Amino acid sequence: MTTLLAVVPPFIARLWTAPLGEHAPWLKLIVEGQDEYAPDTIDYALGFRPPPGFFKTLPNVKAIFSLGAGVDGFLADPEFPRHVPLVRFVDHTMSREMTHYAVLHTLMHHRTQRLLDAAQKEKQWRQGFLPRRTEETRVGVLGLGEIGTMAAERLRDLDFAVSGWSRTRKSVRGVETFAGTEELPAFLAQCDILICLLPLTPATRHILNKETFAQLPQGAFVINAARGGHLVENDLVAAIDSGHLAGATLDVFETEPLPATSPLWTHRKITVTPHVAAMTDPRVAARSIADSIARHMKGEPLENLVDFAHGY
Repeated sequence: MTTLLAVVPPFIARLWTAPLGEHAPWLKLIVEGQDEYAPDTIDYALGFRPPPGFFKTLPNVKAIFSLGAGVDGFLADPEFPRHVPLVRFVDHTMSREMTHYAVLHTLMHHRTQRLLDAAQKEKQWRQGFLPRRTEETRVGVLGLGEIGTMAAERLRDLDFAVSGWSRTRKSVRGVETFAGTEELPAFLAQCDILICLLPLTPATRHILNKETFAQLPQGAFVINAARGGHLVENDLVAAIDSGHLAGATLDVFETEPLPATSPLWTHRKITVTPHVAAMTDPRVAARSIADSIARHMKGEPLENLVDFAHGY
C-alpha cells in the first residue's frame, strides 16, 4: 500500500487525514508524532512548516506537498532534499479569499474608514474625510502570480488605477505592469496604496524597508498579506511616525503569533489581523493531494512544482 506521511501537529491531524481517507482510501495515512513508522517506507509526505532537517530522513519519498500557497517554510531548511519534487498548494478559493482581503483593506484605506472609526469612538460627526476620486487612487500590487493577478483585476474592475510589479514581465489587461529591479523605483513612485502579495524568497526578504517606503508617495498606505519576512517592522513604524506613510494593514509578521509586546498591536495607524487573509481548506487540499498522488503513480507529471532556483 502507498504510504502518505502527514507532518502536522497530531491534535489537528484529523483535519487532513479524515478527508484524505475519503478521497484516497487506498492510501496508508501516517501522522508524524502519533504513529510509528519506518522512514524508508514513506512514499509521499505533506506539511507546512516542517522541522529543519526532517525530510532528509525519508530516503524513498517521491514527492512532498505543501499545505499552503507559500513554501518558504520548506526552503528555509538548508538540508531539504532538493532532488525531491515539492508541490505548492494552488487553490482558486484561497486566491479569491486573499483577493477579498486585499480589496477590503484597499477600500478601508481609500475611504478613510479608520478615521471614521476614531470619530465614532469620540462621538464626533466629522464629514471632512473625503477620499480622492477612485480613478485617481493608484494601487500597486507587488507580485503578479495567481493571487496578485486576481487582486489587480478585481481592483481594476472597481475603477482604481492599478499597476503591478513582478520579477519577470507579465501582462494583465487594464493594469500597467513593471518588471525587474530596474523598474521597481518607477513602480513605487506611483503607488498610493501598495499591496504585497509576493512569494518570500532571498530576493524579496525585507523588500518592505525604509528605502522602499521612501520611494512611495507622501501619504501612501501599505498592505502586507504575503509573508512577515517581507517587512522590516521597525522601518514601517518609523515611516508612519515620520508622517511619510499614512498607515498600514498587516496580516503576517516576522514572529507569529505576534508578541504582546509588539508596538504594532497598539499603533493607531496600523491594522493588525492574525494571518487570516486566507486559510487552507483541508477538504480541498486533501482532494488535490489525493488526485496528484494518483496521477503521479500512473506516471503522469506533477503540477505546481516549486522552482528551487526561484524559490516558488
